Amino acid sequence: MIGLLQRVTHARVEVDGKVVGEIGRGLLVLVGVEKGDAEAEAERLLERLLDYRVFPDEAGKMNRSLHDIDGGLLLVPQFTLLADTRNGSRPDFAPAAKPDVARWLFEYMGVRANCQYPHVASGIFGANMQVSLINDGPVTFWLRVEPALLAKADKICKS
Repeated sequence: MIGLLQRVTHARVEVDGKVVGEIGRGLLVLVGVEKGDAEAEAERLLERLLDYRVFPDEAGKMNRSLHDIDGGLLLVPQFTLLADTRNGSRPDFAPAAKPDVARWLFEYMGVRANCQYPHVASGIFGANMQVSLINDGPVTFWLRVEPALLAKADKICKS
C-alpha cells in the first residue's frame, strides 16, 4: 500500500462541484492499493501516517506528528500511484489491486482512521475528484507498506 503524503496548510476534495472532504493544517495523503495488500497493510500505513514526524518543532526541525499538532488527515484514493512507467509512453496498471479490493481497503482505512483519530476526511473511491491544496514547505513523502504476501513469496523464492 502506498501513501503519498503532503504537508498542507489547507486541502480539499470536490466531486461534482461539492466539497466532500476538507482539512486545515495537516496531511493530504494520496492512497494507492496494490496487489497483495490486505487489512494489515492498511493498518500499518495508517499507523505510519499518524505518527510520521513532518511538522516543525520550536527549532524548525521535523519532529512533530499529526497527533502532536492535532492536524487534519485527508485521504484520497489514487490508483495511478501504482502505475508501472518503466516502458513505453503509456502507464501499465498491472501492479494495482482490483477495484473491488482497492475500494474495500481504502474504505477500511478510512473507517479505522476515524476510529483512531478525530480529524479525518476523505475523497470518494472511483469518483472524478478535484483536489486542491496548499503544500506547506513543500513537504512531500512517499511511504510504502509492502504487501506481506508478496514479501513472503519473495523470501521463499530467494531461499
